[in-house]
Amino acid sequence: MKSKLIALSLFLSLFLSSCDAVDNLLTFTISNETSIQIKSTSPINLPSEIITPDVTTNSSAEFENNKTKASLVKDVKLKSLKLMITNPTDKTFTFLKSVHLYISTTDSDEIELAYQDNINSSANSIDLICTDARLDQYIKADKYKIRTKVTLKETLTKDVTVKAEMKFRVTADPF
Repeated sequence: MKSKLIALSLFLSLFLSSCDAVDNLLTFTISNETSIQIKSTSPINLPSEIITPDVTTNSSAEFENNKTKASLVKDVKLKSLKLMITNPTDKTFTFLKSVHLYISTTDSDEIELAYQDNINSSANSIDLICTDARLDQYIKADKYKIRTKVTLKETLTKDVTVKAEMKFRVTADPF
């Protein structure tokens, strides 16, 4: 009886570890970034909208590098979105009350991507809260738009440039 239990335990541990290995082969990360310019003329305590230039995806190459293709992608979620002030270099996020980022394509409706409210940071970078929206159709597209809505709590004397670094977790079948 003990030998059967040991054999069963060994079999289950091998089976579960091989499933984890297969799962890791089918999950990878795609990174993209864009710049957001917050104008010094933005009003305080009122939301302002900022449209960024289209973000060109490199997803086809990323899919190919990971031995899959767009038609085999099962699930894409935002893993992280970090904002970093790139200009002026000594600026911190003390001026920002809230930020919401939205994603859209010409073929897909706009949805919220990430946000942060009641920001209380004296650093030059912040991590946003990612929504759990499925982003397959956005990442499969050649390009997408990012719209940013910011609310300031301080007057800006200069325009502030912020880099948004996005990391998407992709799960797909291999080809």
